[in-house]
Amino acid sequence: MMSLRCYPIFKFNLLNPNNIFSISLLSYSSKKSHHHLAFHTKSSNILSPTATATHHSPLSGLECVMMDYIFGNKKATQVAHSVWKRVVQKGDTVVDATCGNGHDTLAMLDMVSDGGRVYAMDIQQTALDNTISLLDGLHDPHKKEMVKLFATCHSKMEQVVPKGDTVRLVAFNLGYLPGGDKTVITKSETTLLGLEAATRIVAPGGLISIMVYVGHPGGMEEYEMVEGFGSGLDVDKWICCKLQMLNRPLAPILVLLCRR
Repeated sequence: MMSLRCYPIFKFNLLNPNNIFSISLLSYSSKKSHHHLAFHTKSSNILSPTATATHHSPLSGLECVMMDYIFGNKKATQVAHSVWKRVVQKGDTVVDATCGNGHDTLAMLDMVSDGGRVYAMDIQQTALDNTISLLDGLHDPHKKEMVKLFATCHSKMEQVVPKGDTVRLVAFNLGYLPGGDKTVITKSETTLLGLEAATRIVAPGGLISIMVYVGHPGGMEEYEMVEGFGSGLDVDKWICCKLQMLNRPLAPILVLLCRR
């Protein structure tokens, strides 16, 4: 087993009505469902303004956020965070599979504290340093102690999360580090291993969230792998959907894999 380097945080003293939007279910079955999704769609599979979701769905109560996204007032990352808040509870264990500049790590920390745990990882030391700097801005040292940082690939997350922990959320941001070396990107091969690991550790009722950036070389190929992975999950165990702007081909695509 490879040696993991753990960084204990406590040691550091557009409104555009022409946007075309779609949400597609990659795999869905109402059989034995605890998360039934109901969308009023046109025949073109474009979401109409009357989109709704039942109470038990992670999308329940997010109609306003979704409409803001459709009309350009919310980013896909903001939609993702809103969905996370519907799933994650205080005291939960969550995983940031690509901590990047630390913004998702910090958002997760706010959702699980007090008493929860955030496991965050990245292969780039710059990403870990940026995350540490962001967390150092917190005034509560107890909150910092709830974050564990690891210099490792997301494909190794099962070596990071203790066996038996109930994981409520695993989040991926795929692409390159914003502000960093654009030639260092996530790869389909290791991302697939990470997704497979995430399906093994996420608890029933939990969520795997994947933000896929496609505007760089290799990005579209990685997205196609993610879409194929979600499409192949058992419909009796998973609800899988994607959020995508159709007339903005380089916009990030949000893929949500909800375990029943």
